[in-house]
Amino acid sequence: MRLSTRSRYGTRLMLELAFNYNKGNTSLKDIAKKEGISEKYLGQLVIPLKSRGLIISSRGANGGYRLAKNPSLITIKEIVQALEGSVNLVECVNNPSVCKRTSNCPVRNVWEMIDEQISKTLSSISLEDLVSSRLNKAKIKEYV
Repeated sequence: MRLSTRSRYGTRLMLELAFNYNKGNTSLKDIAKKEGISEKYLGQLVIPLKSRGLIISSRGANGGYRLAKNPSLITIKEIVQALEGSVNLVECVNNPSVCKRTSNCPVRNVWEMIDEQISKTLSSISLEDLVSSRLNKAKIKEYV
């Protein structure tokens, strides 16, 4: 499985919003500059994130984006699903009707186990976890 730039950049976008949680709106221009990602591309990513209820946008002089809920309540799985759709390795795990061999496939159970582990891992990591991890690494660098 390989995540597209949509998920990788979208997660970085969401992480920046998590760092600014309860500090007001953050502009895509600021995030683009800090993360080295095209503002236009970020503009495409906010659409599905907003429609899934993960972010809120505001217009005007102090407009921008902010998380719709606490970073502890947003998992990496939610972000990836908003941007990619299914997180399955193979389509038949999520939709058995796409393959006529589903009922007797010797490796389907393997794909299901892998998908389960990926899902469990992505569900276990919140934006708050990533914020804490980055802050801890920054503290460690201060002492080195």
